[in-house]
Amino acid sequence: MLGHEWYLDSPALAEERRQCWRQLDRFNATGADDDELRQEILSGLFAEFGPGAVVLPRFQCSYGTLTRVGAGTFVNSDALFMDDGGITIGADVRIGPRVQLLTATHPTTDHDRRREGWERPLPITIGDNTWLGGGVIVCPGVRIADNAVIGAGSVVTHDIPSHALAVGNPARVVKRL
Repeated sequence: MLGHEWYLDSPALAEERRQCWRQLDRFNATGADDDELRQEILSGLFAEFGPGAVVLPRFQCSYGTLTRVGAGTFVNSDALFMDDGGITIGADVRIGPRVQLLTATHPTTDHDRRREGWERPLPITIGDNTWLGGGVIVCPGVRIADNAVIGAGSVVTHDIPSHALAVGNPARVVKRL
């Protein structure tokens, strides 16, 4: 999995996910004034959680340990990070509500392998000072460069260059910023 190769789930991976979800249960149960506790939980869960970064509940991810969040980044409510392939988010990123970062792929032409549960994770990278509007979906293996803006509801299926506004399904660059 960590080498971005095809793999099948295992009891060990399932236990790692359960450990993550236990921490997320604690995180998502915090009260409105429990900012410090939320910071503490995520600092222990993520591979990196930069100073001044904020993630609002409800939040879900697969492993947590495969996610890096840069300083000053803000993640709004109901985000889902399927971080099997690793997710790297730069500094000062703004992520709207209900954004999904999905790193897992499945066989498209080999129906038997898909039925058996094979998957392959591909990393997602979000550059510094990028904004993902509400409901954006970022697909496996995508890199969104610095200072990009992705319009609400867009589905990002390919890399987006820096200083670009991309919108739609699939997201297309419509303007240079």
